[in-house]
Amino acid sequence: MKPKVTMIAWNQNDNYVVTAVNNHLLKVWNSSTGQLLHDLVGHADEVFVLETHPFDCRIMLSAGHDGNIFIWDITKGTKTKHYFNMIEGQGHGAVFDCKFSPDGQHFACTDSHGHLLIFGFGCSRPYEKIPDQMFFHTDYRPLIRDSNNYVLDEQTQQAPHLMPPPFLVDVDGNPHPTKYQRLVPGRENCADEHLIPQLGYVATSDGEVVEQVIGQQTVDQDEPGLEPSILDGMIRQLQLEQDQRTAADQESAPSGPQNGEGTPRRG
Repeated sequence: MKPKVTMIAWNQNDNYVVTAVNNHLLKVWNSSTGQLLHDLVGHADEVFVLETHPFDCRIMLSAGHDGNIFIWDITKGTKTKHYFNMIEGQGHGAVFDCKFSPDGQHFACTDSHGHLLIFGFGCSRPYEKIPDQMFFHTDYRPLIRDSNNYVLDEQTQQAPHLMPPPFLVDVDGNPHPTKYQRLVPGRENCADEHLIPQLGYVATSDGEVVEQVIGQQTVDQDEPGLEPSILDGMIRQLQLEQDQRTAADQESAPSGPQNGEGTPRRG
């Protein structure tokens, strides 16, 4: 097999370069001379994550499709910590990404099974306050394109980035209690009645009927026999208030130079 580099990273002070090779080895190089200093052995599959510590120049984290997460001392070429992402009944989960916290005391990883893994010092109690399954109710909702080829949400006919904050739901689409809904940016100060989405039933592609947040349905609410959605009404009201604020801001903004010589504004 011809070796190929799959990932490369400099350490915190740029004295070392670490490369991941498709033969599952990590190689540590002197960045000034190009000399090979260490071969780091431990991974059993390709590595696509190399993350340097934010302030400790000795520390480098690696993770790969074999489910292994290593913390290395690259100055000595030794393993400091090792974790294997075993999922009960499903084998191991490939690790797709890892990031250190700014203080270097924690790091978080995501895997192929949709899990967020958080490692660090201290107590895990703060993380136990949130539910195990968290999705936005707008996740995987179909999109369309308008006559100008712009992307729109199929149900609300709005650009996705202009839509109001979504609701937090579990994997089956059931909304979480209001205390969790306030964790969504933009919903911190909402009234309680705006934090309780309406539930309904929808048929999936294989004919199974499941309970979901009404806002996930893509049917036309104007069709005969269908009651208007409370969630849709809230979305339209929030959008109307946002449009009114934008129009008011534009009217109160000072006008630019009349001679056309003003500095162009970036989009």
